Amino acid sequence: MIFSRTHCLTLLAGALLVASASGQSAKPAAAARAAAIPRLADGKPNFNGIWQAIGGADVDLQDHVADKYAPGAQSVVEEHTIPYLPEVQKQRDQNYAQRNSLDPVTTKCNLPGVPRITYARNLPFQIFQLPKGDKITVLYEYAEAHRFLYTNGTPHPPGHINWYLGDSRAKWEGDTLVVDSIDFLNDIWLDHAGDYISPELHVVERYKLIDADHIDYKVEIDDPKVYSKPWHIDITLYRRTEKNFQLLDYVCYAFPYEKYYP
Repeated sequence: MIFSRTHCLTLLAGALLVASASGQSAKPAAAARAAAIPRLADGKPNFNGIWQAIGGADVDLQDHVADKYAPGAQSVVEEHTIPYLPEVQKQRDQNYAQRNSLDPVTTKCNLPGVPRITYARNLPFQIFQLPKGDKITVLYEYAEAHRFLYTNGTPHPPGHINWYLGDSRAKWEGDTLVVDSIDFLNDIWLDHAGDYISPELHVVERYKLIDADHIDYKVEIDDPKVYSKPWHIDITLYRRTEKNFQLLDYVCYAFPYEKYYP
C-alpha cells in the first residue's frame, strides 16, 4: 500500500488530535478524583479512620517464596531489590539465615521502627486528624504504640535522641502528607528477612488518598552507612469499613520459631 505525503500528514494530525483530546479528558478526571476524596473543614484530605496493609511486606520487602512460616509474595520495593553496599550485604545475608532467632520484633517484642510499624504483622492502625491541628496522631494495634506527626512547621530537635519510631515532622505537598523521620535506634529491621538499618536512617513517607478507602503509601529509605543510594517502597493501605471495627488489645509473646518449627 502506498501512502501519499498528504495522507501521512492527515494521519499525524488525527493522532495529535486524539492525544490532545485524551490529555484534556484526563485533566477533568484527575480533578474529579481529587474532589471525590474526603476532606476536613480546612480542605485538607481526611485520613481519619482505621487502615491496614495487606500482603507480605512484613515477611520480606523483596520477592519471596512460601515457606513453613509464611506465604510467598511479590516485592514492594520499586527498584525491585534493595541496594546494599557491598561491604554490608554479608550482614544482611547473615540476618536472613538467622532471621527466626534474630528478628528484634519476633524475638524481643521490640517496636518495629518506621516504616515497618505501618505493615508489621499486617495489624491495623488508626489515624486521628483535626482541622488546622498542630499534629496528626497515629495509634497502632501493634504494641499499642503511637506516633505524633507534627504539622506545625517545627524542625527536628537538635542532637541525637534516638527512638524506635524516630522523630517525625510532617508537611503538605498538595494533597499528599509528607512525613520526614530521623533519629532512630540501631536495633531495627525493616522486615523479618533481616533488612536492617543504622542510626543514620532517614525515612520520608508519603500518604496520598487514592479514593475514600485507599491510601497510596510511598516511602523513601536512605541510609548511607547501609545502602548505596536511596530506595523506595510502595504499598496500598486499605480502610477498615466494618461498622464496629476497632483496634484490639495487644500482648506480645517472643515466639521461638525454631522450637516449634524445627
